[in-house]
Amino acid sequence: MTDTPPDSPRPAVPYHVAIIMDGNGRWAQRRGKPRTFGHRAGVRAVRKILRAADKAGVRVMTLFAFSQENWHRPELEVKLLMQLFISTLSRETQSLHRNGIRIRFIGDHTDFPPELRAAMHNAEALTATNTRLTLLVAVGYGGQWDIVQAARRLAAEGVEITAERLERCLSTADIPPPDLLIRTGGESRISNFLLWQLAYTELYFSPVLWPDFDDAAFAAALHWYASRERRFGRVPEAA
Repeated sequence: MTDTPPDSPRPAVPYHVAIIMDGNGRWAQRRGKPRTFGHRAGVRAVRKILRAADKAGVRVMTLFAFSQENWHRPELEVKLLMQLFISTLSRETQSLHRNGIRIRFIGDHTDFPPELRAAMHNAEALTATNTRLTLLVAVGYGGQWDIVQAARRLAAEGVEITAERLERCLSTADIPPPDLLIRTGGESRISNFLLWQLAYTELYFSPVLWPDFDDAAFAAALHWYASRERRFGRVPEAA
């Protein structure tokens, strides 16, 4: 389990960064390539940002890789995305393990190919005891789904549904909420991602398409975060 971040003082570097990796398809189309070309470039960007996050001292990173709404994309694109997930896991899992990164997957994986589910399980098992950085990959994930499945679990237990109990049943129950959300690609919305968990997260929207999001762009997001005064609903203390 990842260490719990201190309550005070708030570090300048976010403990937990969540990223909506938007812009792969547009990046490819601007180059006259199929959308899947952009998704492959997006995988390379993940490698760069993981290294940058680790170097900066980020302890948890959550990546929105495939939403429940993404199932409505063209059948061929979805099929190629599933194949890309499988090939990426088979290629990257050992590297993650060697670098002390623990990987976990959150979301509804019922409709995923058996080969992909097996690869996800194997990656989680191999890296389960790593503590350098925790990587959560949200696949088949939706924030509304997460809240509903938590409420259903509590209803099945026959207990009163409270905020504290519901939070303990979310797919991120043992992980502190994100300090910083980055969305690339120029859109300014959270697209059904971590709806409960983002209640007091700082939201940073970048115009950079995900495959072009590099160390400098990530550093700019961290610099912006460091300038924020996080109040969590409180008023600032008097000077």
